[in-house]
Amino acid sequence: MDWIKQGDTRPYLRKRLLDGEGAAVDLTGATVRFHMRGVDETVAKVDDFAVPDADQVTNEGWVEYRWATGDTDTAGRYYTEWEVTYSDGTVQTFPTAAPDVLTIEGELA
Repeated sequence: MDWIKQGDTRPYLRKRLLDGEGAAVDLTGATVRFHMRGVDETVAKVDDFAVPDADQVTNEGWVEYRWATGDTDTAGRYYTEWEVTYSDGTVQTFPTAAPDVLTIEGELA
């Protein structure tokens, strides 16, 4: 489980996308969207483009979402997933079995 403090926009959210056999997904030529919604909600709070992690090469499977103002303004638990559209037009969502959980911790003051 990942977490971030309410209102923060750093650190960026990073994830390594792996195929069913544990190998890194080749993201060369792909586009990636990051989705986040409250665990009790039906509408996404975030549906935006992610980028290959700047510290990794794209064929290592690393992606990064850079928080925008308002993305983390509400404390709570959120489901997250990454949607990859490959260069041939096929789409795959990670993780494949169940979404990851992100906690936005409320501010103390």
